[in-house]
Amino acid sequence: MPTRTASGTDIAPLAADLRVAVGQLVRRLRSENLFPLTQTWVLGRLDREGPGSVSDLAQALRVRPQSMAQTVGDLEAEGMVERSPDPTDRRRALVSLTDAGQARILADRAAREGWLVKALEELPEDDRETIERSIEILARLADADV
Repeated sequence: MPTRTASGTDIAPLAADLRVAVGQLVRRLRSENLFPLTQTWVLGRLDREGPGSVSDLAQALRVRPQSMAQTVGDLEAEGMVERSPDPTDRRRALVSLTDAGQARILADRAAREGWLVKALEELPEDDRETIERSIEILARLADADV
């Protein structure tokens, strides 16, 4: 039996429409990336979470450790990240963002947000207000433990 709201509306089509719309928005934002997506993910993760090992990054971003090692190696060769010994386990190296890496992730975010600002400016005020109200709801939805 389909799940229904209090008013009797079937929620499944709403879920499908939301999934499609969010997917389209994510793909559109990704198309604004200035740099390869996996590199952007790594730099963003390091910026938000701080230093981590290659295996930690691979696990967090759900890629193989070998693939992550290649991505980190490429970023290191470009001066975007650096490795240093883990102070709690000398067998491991921690990857951290350099100043150049920080500048790169900020530039990438600015490009994506710039597109989004322009797109939001094109919307009527009441649509922007609706989006503003829905941000909290979407954040709660993302955190839902169901």
